[in-house]
Amino acid sequence: MRRRAALAALGALASVLHRPTRAESAGIEAFDFVALGDMPYGPDLIRGQAYRHLIDQINALGLPLTIHVGDFKSGIAPCTDAEYTLQQQYFQRFTQALVYTPGDNDWLDCQRLGNAPLERLQALRQRFFASRQSMGQRPITVERQADLSPAFGRYVENLRWTQGPPSQGLVFATFHTVGPNNAVDDHHAAVRAEARSRDAANAAWIAEAFALARHRDARALVLATQAETLVYPDRSGPGRGAIREGFARSVEQALLPLADAAPFPVLLIHGDGHQHTVDRPFRNARDEPIAKLWRMEVFGDSLMHAVRVRVNPPPGLHRPLDKAEPPFTFTPLRNPMSPDPSMRSRIKP
Repeated sequence: MRRRAALAALGALASVLHRPTRAESAGIEAFDFVALGDMPYGPDLIRGQAYRHLIDQINALGLPLTIHVGDFKSGIAPCTDAEYTLQQQYFQRFTQALVYTPGDNDWLDCQRLGNAPLERLQALRQRFFASRQSMGQRPITVERQADLSPAFGRYVENLRWTQGPPSQGLVFATFHTVGPNNAVDDHHAAVRAEARSRDAANAAWIAEAFALARHRDARALVLATQAETLVYPDRSGPGRGAIREGFARSVEQALLPLADAAPFPVLLIHGDGHQHTVDRPFRNARDEPIAKLWRMEVFGDSLMHAVRVRVNPPPGLHRPLDKAEPPFTFTPLRNPMSPDPSMRSRIKP
């Protein structure tokens, strides 16, 4: 009897010391997806084969989601409807869901070839964001800012969706920025006005994404956009940077303070610079690093590679925090038909 009582007491103590976390009780697992952008650059006869091979590699992984962060063509490539059709067909080659957010090459830089950029932006919206379904052969349902916020009824391209259980799941959102300075210094007054309106919409959408993540008790928030929002004194080795003027409202005034106060980690994925980067370069109003805000820049241009992103489960109560996995891990997906990706990677966890 005494032995049974002692064993029962030890069992009760063990259940207290190793009580499952909420995540463990719900069976929370890592979630993997793929990110890429700034491709394909160049004529389809030259770059198409390598791009198709990369898509095949991504499809072979069997992951449920790929995010393309814009610039699906070079800035001097044609901005015709035929080019848009070609890129839409590429997006439909992905066997799972494909979510896209526009880049400057896709509409703003069309003025280099004599096209009206705002007309091309509207053409993009009509072609790529006509419904509440993503692209890809197994699309997911997304929410559009235009449908949820009448004040921002133009912005069908700002999307959000959730992954996983109602609690401790993931919240994803895209917001539409373009390099190099979000078009706020464009020589056309109408384009500058569009940039100011779009950045106001972005700020509101980012705030809503954080509110949704808090409401759902999310374990992480993943944001995706095209532009590099920082400018560096030394681009070869950035550790600190300043927010560019064109992103003051959306990033400096909305994203940074919200990430600084968030109870969950935040990942910002972007393109624009074509140099795969993982770091935490953002600082709060007190000039302190925002430790919970991670940044990952994709490959691009001649480096037609992708990145596999894993959102790890939250740490258990029985594991010391210093031995817990980081919230995000990143694995380059190397395309053998493109130059070595290690030539242009900066990893600063």
